[in-house]
Amino acid sequence: MINKLGLLFCFFLIGIVGFAQEVEFTEYDLDNGLHVILHKDNSAPVVTTSVMYHVGGKDREDGRTGMAHFFEHLLFEGTENIPNGKWFEIVSSNGGSNNANTSQDRTYYYEVFPSNNLELGLWMESERMLHPIIKQKGVDTQNEVVKEERRLRMDNSPYGNLLPAMQENMFQNHPYKDPNIGYMADLDAATLDEFKAYFDKYYVPNNAVLVVAGDIKIDETKKMIKDYFGPIPSGDEVTRDFPKEEPITEQINAKSYDSNIQIPASVIGYRTPAFTEKDSYVLNMISDYLSDGNSSKLYKKLVDEQKQALQVGAFNLEQEDYGMYLIFSIPQGETQLETLNTEIEEEIAKLRSELISEKDFQKLQNKAENNFVNSNSSVAGIANSLARNYLLYGDTDLINDQIDIYRNITREDIKRVASEYLKPNQRVVLEYLPASEQPE
Repeated sequence: MINKLGLLFCFFLIGIVGFAQEVEFTEYDLDNGLHVILHKDNSAPVVTTSVMYHVGGKDREDGRTGMAHFFEHLLFEGTENIPNGKWFEIVSSNGGSNNANTSQDRTYYYEVFPSNNLELGLWMESERMLHPIIKQKGVDTQNEVVKEERRLRMDNSPYGNLLPAMQENMFQNHPYKDPNIGYMADLDAATLDEFKAYFDKYYVPNNAVLVVAGDIKIDETKKMIKDYFGPIPSGDEVTRDFPKEEPITEQINAKSYDSNIQIPASVIGYRTPAFTEKDSYVLNMISDYLSDGNSSKLYKKLVDEQKQALQVGAFNLEQEDYGMYLIFSIPQGETQLETLNTEIEEEIAKLRSELISEKDFQKLQNKAENNFVNSNSSVAGIANSLARNYLLYGDTDLINDQIDIYRNITREDIKRVASEYLKPNQRVVLEYLPASEQPE
């Protein structure tokens, strides 16, 4: 009887945990096309207000790269009702924090406030969308800010231009070939009218999703959203028709030089499917298998056992149109880059020809479960997930259902995906070298 009761109690606890992880939400559209998602969690007096716009680095004309990232900065300058330079002061003086980030595919703004300042967060985001001040002075100021960011993160940072070097060799036609931050000459050349036109095209309610998550009352929140965002006029529908890439059928060899490094690096890159495809999830698992933690295959082999690498990592860079699967390594001692590439290919070849062990596969499933739980462990994380799942994946329910995709991945899927996308003749091999080795 005791054992039966204990077993029943365990099942009861499992049911509670499963229920606790379920994220409930309400979603609807305003008349102007703004999609709204509300998530109520009254466990703490905190609320996140966020807006994700479907605009990123790839949304540009040739010769005008970096516009979306530039606007990430510019839209903090001020609005008709928020004085120039006062945005962060207003947030912090009301007990809040805020930030923004831009990828190749979207731009995300958010505030975290005590819940009694929900209305303030909604007002500020509606101000950003409705009537920001876009003047030459602000453009010039933020141009210098972006230039300094590029110098800090890329031009003066060791290995800072590694990803752009891979992008320009991986893509010939698609805008992913250019860095998200863009080229400074393009921003210098852009006119004020071009900046205004860019805002009018992309920063409109029908190209965005508003998420409010945390300690809220649904009906009161809906009323405030209607009051602040309802009057904002919709824009023209944003259409995209980016050029397609021809498949890579022969290995591409490339070199790039960096004045900030003394030790070279190797990057192997493969063009992979969009993040909405199941195979992109499989590639995430392959990344964990190859390089997540000291017991992963590449780390254990190249860093721990053979002492051939100072560092090695495999990353699935997920994107809306094409993904990039990258394997990065830095040699130790006299090890040659070619040696590292050969050893890495040996492990990839095993994935293509053999099923991984049941033990390793179970570890991957456990990591997927853990990552899923952690992604929804905070109100701010939930807000981000809701916005991304709706805007980019077209399925808000992924916040609860995405784990099922991982649970349905098999060892055979891992072998199939490695065989389809991670072939030697489909890769870019980039030697990232110290500038001292550059031919004169």
